Amino acid sequence: MKQYQVGIIGATGMVGQRFATLLAEHPWFHVAALAASPRSAGKTYQEAVSNRWAMAVPMPESMKNMVLFDATADIEKIAGMVDFVFCAVDMKKDEIRALEERYAKAECPVVSNNSAHRFTKDVPMVIPEVNPDHIEIIESQRKRLGTKRGFIAVKSNCSIQSYVPALSPLRKFGIKNILACTYQAISGAGKTFETWPDIVDNLVPYIGGEEEKSEKEPLKVWGKIEGDEIVSTDSPLITTQCLRVPVSDGHTAAVFVSFENKPPKEEILGIWEDFKGVPQQLELPSAPKQFIHYFQEDDRPQAKLDRNLENGMAVSVGRLREDTMFDYKFVCLSHNTLRGAAGGGVLLAELLAAKGYFD
Repeated sequence: MKQYQVGIIGATGMVGQRFATLLAEHPWFHVAALAASPRSAGKTYQEAVSNRWAMAVPMPESMKNMVLFDATADIEKIAGMVDFVFCAVDMKKDEIRALEERYAKAECPVVSNNSAHRFTKDVPMVIPEVNPDHIEIIESQRKRLGTKRGFIAVKSNCSIQSYVPALSPLRKFGIKNILACTYQAISGAGKTFETWPDIVDNLVPYIGGEEEKSEKEPLKVWGKIEGDEIVSTDSPLITTQCLRVPVSDGHTAAVFVSFENKPPKEEILGIWEDFKGVPQQLELPSAPKQFIHYFQEDDRPQAKLDRNLENGMAVSVGRLREDTMFDYKFVCLSHNTLRGAAGGGVLLAELLAAKGYFD
């Protein structure tokens, strides 16, 4: 595979730091540029992050002395140095939309962790094992933007990546209704226990905007390309509640589901075990070999034990059983900054690279 020069926009934040650790020794992608806010620009990565490094592993040696660019002022300079960028900035949504389009129009493709463009109709929002075909909309997006190489592709919300993968191969049975309650780690808010001591021995029953995302985003992921846009499906009916819990990493979901044609439990378990997507078929570097792992034990999956399964890129499922109001209920878990955020972005970039979208 060709080697690509990449940039990380928003490198000083928690997801940007996670991108840095994942890309430090990536076989296809080499980090050539780091960018952040104007207050960090001109400093080395080590100086800018200083005591805010939130990862369990050290800052990559290869990036410590890299001088940060201004994410907004230096777009042309960055675009001239890289083949594409990962974007994980902390800005207002309208500012993010404008920023990402400026990179794209500078002929620099953007793989975004941000939510700003998730419902732009010609921007693919991709879980690589679930809807890889949505990247085909990029040609329509390029026509709208007037670009030859530039485009924007986004990953979905981190919380839906715990349960949408488990539900996706079951859609052939006609999913009617979904209730999902998510129990989301503090790293999803960019926090650690040191920076958020009030979350210890606590639970916050509200995460701003999260329930709307969790109810709408699966419908776009399960939608289809019609002409020059991705059209969301109008079913199933999804309702969610999203809670912040005192867990460092790992989003858990309690899921309830009803079907038009209820499958036997053993058939569901077999489907999960056999489920492979395009990333597994292509053997992409970040793809888990087994996408969905089912645990027979009643007390699994657990965030502390199972979030790092297959380098944090697998989805864990357990406790599948019949329900009194729905057909089935089960529990899902995924690592929110690996599968859910930066790792999902890297896997999406690998898919785009394998399909030639950066060439």
